[in-house]
Amino acid sequence: MSVPPEKIAELKQIIHGQLSQIGMQSRIRDVMSEVITEDYSNGQVSEQEIMQKLKERGLVDDLMSNLQFQNQGDGQSLRRPATHFLDQDDKVTNLPVKRANIDPSRRYLYFNIKNGKAFLEHIENSDPMPGQVSSYFTFHIHFRGQRFKSRPVPCACEPDVDEGFLLEVHKESSGEAGKMVDESGMLSICDKLHIALIKTDVTGETTLVSSHFLEWRPVLTAKTGRFQTSIELKGTGDESKMAAGVIDIQLELFPKPVKIIGQEVLTAQLSMERNRQSEKERLFLVYAKQWWKEYLQIRPANQERLVKIFAQVFVTCIFRL
Repeated sequence: MSVPPEKIAELKQIIHGQLSQIGMQSRIRDVMSEVITEDYSNGQVSEQEIMQKLKERGLVDDLMSNLQFQNQGDGQSLRRPATHFLDQDDKVTNLPVKRANIDPSRRYLYFNIKNGKAFLEHIENSDPMPGQVSSYFTFHIHFRGQRFKSRPVPCACEPDVDEGFLLEVHKESSGEAGKMVDESGMLSICDKLHIALIKTDVTGETTLVSSHFLEWRPVLTAKTGRFQTSIELKGTGDESKMAAGVIDIQLELFPKPVKIIGQEVLTAQLSMERNRQSEKERLFLVYAKQWWKEYLQIRPANQERLVKIFAQVFVTCIFRL
């Protein structure tokens, strides 16, 4: 009996959700470390040996016991499907609606990370051998209270990510959160899409590689409803001015908007928001100066206190030759 392709995709998605759990990942990592440290006569680790160890530790049985499949009779899912998935066909119109838990009456932003490049720190990293434990990347996404993370991707100069996230674009006003937001409503949403790249080494220690806030609204100006671009991810700490790598991304609205926002309208909206933020900062500075002036006038002793309410940060650039 042949299994339909959509059932295979559903099964892979459920298994991926189970394997992405932190507890399961740590158990698999422990087994892999044990396998590769043992003395094998051929000097290599086969897939059969790894599977045997996983079965002996009970990981396979635990995974199978946690799987919940879709009921064949009434079509009701016993387990809510994940809201992020791999875009194998690179077309939102071909997305499995039931598998992605899409509500046709809501507006969604589909964010797809295609691949990475120029991660020069890992230029010497090669593809891991079967059974070899290696460091990996994980992308964490946050947008308007929604949080997702990607599957682990081995660290490389050009990591093959190819994973998509379905983000809901909802209204904030009371009583209208269940309605589909229109084009003008999306234009006024100033929340940015936060991308955090985490690296996990072979010991399980995690490191923040980059944190980036993406302005997603240029997709409103795309005539096809699809916007593609490349993002340069900056490093953190002392390397905040240096590029950690580049990722190719794609943004798409689902369903496709009826009205296309002009580029000049988007530019004016972004400029207005920047001016509004600058005005808020200016008013706060005026208020703080006035408060400090009144504080000094309360009593003469206050003027002799070595206290400053403003601080200036000097940035020193060090060039290595």
